[in-house]
Amino acid sequence: MKRREILLGSVALGLVGSGPAAAAGDFEITRSKAEWKAMLTPLQYKVMREHGTERAFSSPLDKNYEKGVYHCRGCDLKLYSSKHKYDSGTGWPSFYKSLSNAVGTQPDRLLLRVRTEVHCRRCGSHLGHIFDDGPKPTGKRHCLNGVSLVFKAA
Repeated sequence: MKRREILLGSVALGLVGSGPAAAAGDFEITRSKAEWKAMLTPLQYKVMREHGTERAFSSPLDKNYEKGVYHCRGCDLKLYSSKHKYDSGTGWPSFYKSLSNAVGTQPDRLLLRVRTEVHCRRCGSHLGHIFDDGPKPTGKRHCLNGVSLVFKAA
């Protein structure tokens, strides 16, 4: 085997499993592809249903520090409290923890890296990723796509 074949094979293996681990039927709220497309903008659909990412610094929620709760755009489940939001400087809304029983996680294997993908536990919508470089007390950074969220002021 040539080095190039080994490298390409490794990349292909890294891409396997990069999509959602849970089947659509594994969530309390399920919709058809057509139903999701009808209720979401093209960017929201790309991020929430196809695991895309919005451009850094493009979400107004990144700099929103009003008191309230961030809900899932897909099913309105309460996900994150403004009490746990902080400015990570990354250009995406960041939190050091989610609300209880709000999110699910799974490994995201892309290009030989393993990250922790975070999604709404009720409808499976992709929210972003969790990293180990956040503030105390958790040390976690939930780096989220603002298009996946709806903010409701207190």
